[in-house]
Amino acid sequence: MPQSATAAETRVIAPNFKRRLSGVTSTIVQLVPEQNRQAQHVAVLGPGLPAHLPHLGWLDLLKLWQRPAGGGKRIWHARRNNEMLFGLVLRDVLRMPIRLLFTSAAQRNHSRYTRWLISKMDAVVATSARSGSFLKVPHTVVSHGVDLALFHPPENDSDTLAATDLPGKFLVGCFGRVRHSKGTDLFVRAMIELLPKYPDWTAIVTGRVTPDNRSFAAKLEADIRAAGLGERIRLLGEVDDIKPWYRRLTLYVAPSRNEGFGLTPLEAMASKTAVVASDAGAYAGMIVPGKTGEIAPAGDYETLRDAIAKYLADPVMAEAHGEAALADVRSRFDLKGEAAALGAIYEKLANS
Repeated sequence: MPQSATAAETRVIAPNFKRRLSGVTSTIVQLVPEQNRQAQHVAVLGPGLPAHLPHLGWLDLLKLWQRPAGGGKRIWHARRNNEMLFGLVLRDVLRMPIRLLFTSAAQRNHSRYTRWLISKMDAVVATSARSGSFLKVPHTVVSHGVDLALFHPPENDSDTLAATDLPGKFLVGCFGRVRHSKGTDLFVRAMIELLPKYPDWTAIVTGRVTPDNRSFAAKLEADIRAAGLGERIRLLGEVDDIKPWYRRLTLYVAPSRNEGFGLTPLEAMASKTAVVASDAGAYAGMIVPGKTGEIAPAGDYETLRDAIAKYLADPVMAEAHGEAALADVRSRFDLKGEAAALGAIYEKLANS
């Protein structure tokens, strides 16, 4: 059963109006526990979220006319259009004493409808300077962080390649939904071209294949079989726990053609893994080229392949860049910093 929260004690509501796992959902799952460790009194609302998070029920919304314990106003922290719209109904139609906050990770021009919704918010956060450049309203940049307690360097034998049934000495991986926009095909193409030259390496892909992408995934598997690399390039599908797989990697690749923010490079870096990524989303701001990884233009296969090849040819360099990546993510992308920055915005809104 989900952990229940009381409306009286809840000061911030994090709605999640999408049942399937997404980057936004992953952000909420990681962020809310840290926010509550910082006494921000955040509860979630909606489907698709784990039971350990404090949940409000739909009927609890009837209690939002009452101010929370301690006074001030509650914060409705939306991350999607439908969540912004619902917040507007609560505040402007039902006249509930709440403030509306929207976090934008999108790196594209917003539709007229989205711009209208954003203009009605009491405050707006952008997850990067690049996403903020597409906003037409004042905003604060608060970068996503990663939970360094959940994503951490290898600790024991289960965090090694030897704990799997995979061959080789070193592992390179690409995680996330298997689809064209994520660049999964670019990764597989690079592995088909490179692995014959580097016999100590094995490649894995993890992530869900939605029904509309089954033919896309089937084509990847057919290409792998045709290359005779079925044992060395594995499509694992969804795995129960992705965290140990990060720790087993020597190199992580994030080849997205487009992205909102994109947490996977940070999760890899926190696991002491070097990263090669496209410049989609906020990836370029996460990686220090030549020190913690490399960046390639989104969709540029040759540059991506060549960046990966440097690491496959030099595993010692890959491990050194993994060490540097760990230090960098600890200093710049700790989830505690994201939670604290949001907490300051909540406090200002609640008492304004």
